[in-house]
Amino acid sequence: MGKQSGTEVFRITGARQGLADDVRGRQRRYIISMSVRTVSVVLAATLWNIERHVAVVGLALGVLLPYVAVVIANAGRENAPSLPSTFVSAPMRPALGAASAEPAHEPGASGRAGEPRPAD
Repeated sequence: MGKQSGTEVFRITGARQGLADDVRGRQRRYIISMSVRTVSVVLAATLWNIERHVAVVGLALGVLLPYVAVVIANAGRENAPSLPSTFVSAPMRPALGAASAEPAHEPGASGRAGEPRPAD
């Protein structure tokens, strides 16, 4: 069975990831950002009397990260930047043309090119 030239070929490389994979990825990002927030709040409480500048940065992260985490988690599904065409055209076969150069002669009995071979 040969290939039919009139068949349509569908391209799926631009397809979105599945919904379950998308939800799993958003949950993972939310958990990671909330873990960073927890560590920064604990760090702020621990270092408040020792290193106040680091504690203030940790406190700022503890206040801002929940908002950022929720916005990222609820952002929805990703947009495909540029979807390729749905159909792929069949590749064109190059036409065989007449050779512009003559084929090289095989070396004869004497080993020189261009001389005809002696008949056996």
